[in-house]
Amino acid sequence: MSARPPRSRRLPKVAFVLVLTAMAGVILYAVFQNSDWKIPEGAKSLKNPVVTSPDALRAARDLYRDECAHCHGDTGKGDGPDANKYKPAPADLTEARHMQPQSDGEFFYKITGGKRPMPAFKKRLTEEQRWQLVLLLRAFTAKANTSGGPSDSQRK
Repeated sequence: MSARPPRSRRLPKVAFVLVLTAMAGVILYAVFQNSDWKIPEGAKSLKNPVVTSPDALRAARDLYRDECAHCHGDTGKGDGPDANKYKPAPADLTEARHMQPQSDGEFFYKITGGKRPMPAFKKRLTEEQRWQLVLLLRAFTAKANTSGGPSDSQRK
């Protein structure tokens, strides 16, 4: 006779261990996904080389519409058609108290590297395009601060 318990007794124990392992994985995933961005000091000090101009903002609005609006919404409020698919929810880009303290370099770092569920745009957009989006983020926050939301010309 074998010293091992019958298979019928081992199965519940194995299932229990598998369930515990899966739960631990889900919890760890949730904790790490909701943790704050870790922005390197060097990235924080980067300055936007793109000068604010009607052409740069127009290009940024086009990029935003194509790459960002499906999650962040047409006006940047985080209410795009795909927003409810993601946890954490897409950021409200018009919320001045969270947006204004961040440097242009921080925005650029986030756009470039992404962080789940937000994709990284380093390979999808040129460096200039990513900096153009930083201009638009500043415009969203400025308009929200003065008028309650981006102007119609920014909505496209």
